[in-house]
Amino acid sequence: MSAPDPTTAHTSAYDPSSEVVDICRDLIRIDTSNYGDDDGPGERKAAEHVAALLDEVGISSNLYESEPGRTSLIARWGDGPGEPLLLHGHLDVVPAAAEDWQFDPFAAEVHDGYVWGRGAVDMKDFDAMALSVVRARARAGALPPRPVVLCFTADEEAGGHKGAEYLIDNHADEIADCTEAVGEVGGFTTTVRGKRIYLIEAAEKGMAWMKLTARGSAGHGSMINHDNAVTELAGAVARIGSHKWPVRLTPAMEVLLASVADIAGTEATPENAEALVSEFESSARMLGAVIRNTANPTMLNAGYKVNVIPTEASAHVDGRFLPGFEDEFFATLAELCGEHVTWEFVSKQQPWDSPYDGRIVDAMTQSILAEDPDGIVAPYLMSGGTDAKHFRKLGMTSYGFAPLRLPQELDFGALFHGVDERVPVDALEFGARVFDRFLDLA
Repeated sequence: MSAPDPTTAHTSAYDPSSEVVDICRDLIRIDTSNYGDDDGPGERKAAEHVAALLDEVGISSNLYESEPGRTSLIARWGDGPGEPLLLHGHLDVVPAAAEDWQFDPFAAEVHDGYVWGRGAVDMKDFDAMALSVVRARARAGALPPRPVVLCFTADEEAGGHKGAEYLIDNHADEIADCTEAVGEVGGFTTTVRGKRIYLIEAAEKGMAWMKLTARGSAGHGSMINHDNAVTELAGAVARIGSHKWPVRLTPAMEVLLASVADIAGTEATPENAEALVSEFESSARMLGAVIRNTANPTMLNAGYKVNVIPTEASAHVDGRFLPGFEDEFFATLAELCGEHVTWEFVSKQQPWDSPYDGRIVDAMTQSILAEDPDGIVAPYLMSGGTDAKHFRKLGMTSYGFAPLRLPQELDFGALFHGVDERVPVDALEFGARVFDRFLDLA
C-alpha cells in the first residue's frame, strides 16, 4: 500500500491544531519545577492531567512513580502493523523567578501573539502538540499507520534518573518493542541569508556533570601556605573556563554546514566552520557549541571563615562532549585539572548519533515541506541533553522533532531555561499540523 499524500492526509476530517494552544497553557499553569532535589512539587498533577486528556478520547494510560510525586506516564495508541514509534516528552521544567519575568511564569498569558511561561519551549509546547494531534485523530478515528507509544516523563531537567531512566530500568517491557523514538528540540527554524532552515536533531552531545575537588593543608590565613586547596582549585577552574576547544565536525554537522555553505556559495571545512555557524544569526550561539567539546564551571564552594585556609575546595563543571570525541575530552580535562585536582561524576550520559536517512527522516522532511515548501530541512547536533539518552539504551534510533516555524528575529536558543520563555501561537498551530502529517508517514 502506498503512503498517504502528506499534502492532503486527513486535513478535511479534523483540525489537529484546534486545541494545541489551550493544552499548552493548561500544562504551563501546572507548576512542575524541578530543583534537582526533593524540594519541587513533582510531576504527578501534570501526569494525571495528561492521563485525563487521553482518557477523554478512549486512550488508557499507566502512571509510574520512581518516588512519591515523581510521576511518568505511558500510553499505547493504535493497532497497526510494525514496531511502535515512541513519542516522548517530559513534564518537568526548570525553576523560574517570577520577579525577573514580564508575566507570571506559571500564568500562561497570551500576549503579542505568544504564549508566555515556563515550559513554553522546554517542553510543554511539544507535549501539547502531541496531545492535540492524538486527541483530534482519536476523535476522528484516524489511527496512525503504525502503533504509537506515548511517554511523558518526570525529572528530565535533572538528568532523567527519576523518569526515563527509572522506566527503562523497571518498566522496559512497556516500551522495549519501540524501534524509533521522537522527542524534543528539533524541527524549529533558524534563518541563513533569508532562507528558513528546519533543524532536525539527529545527534546529541554526551554529558559529564562533574564535581572537582582539591585538598590541601589547613592553616591560619595569615601564614604562608604552599598547599592551599583554594589556590589549586581556582587555577584548575580558570584553565577549564578559558580553554579554547578545537573544532570537531560530526556527521550531522557536516551535513548542516554543507547546506549553509551551498547557500553562501562556498564549501564547508573545519577551517571555515565557525564562519558558517555565524551565518545562523540568532542561533549561532547555540550551534557554535556543537562544533567542539565544551566545559563550563558553574559552582564553587570552599571555606567557612576568612582567616582559615580550608582543607578542601570544590567546584562543579558542566562538560559536554561530541560523539566520537569522548577520549579527547577527558584527556584534555585531566591536563587542565592538574595532578592536585580530582573529579567525580554527578551525572554522566553518553552522546548519541542517529543516521540521517530512512523512512522516519523522510517523514519529518515531507511533513515540514508540505506546510512550508520554501523551507530547507537539515540535521543538527544538540548541545544539551534529553531523555533520548536513556531510551537509546533499549536500541531505539532517536530524533528530536518538535516542529516550529519561528520569527526570524526570535533568539529561540536563549529561551531555553531563560527569562520570559515564550512560544508563538501560530508556531504551535503550525507544529500540530506538521506533526499530524508526520504520523501518517512515519
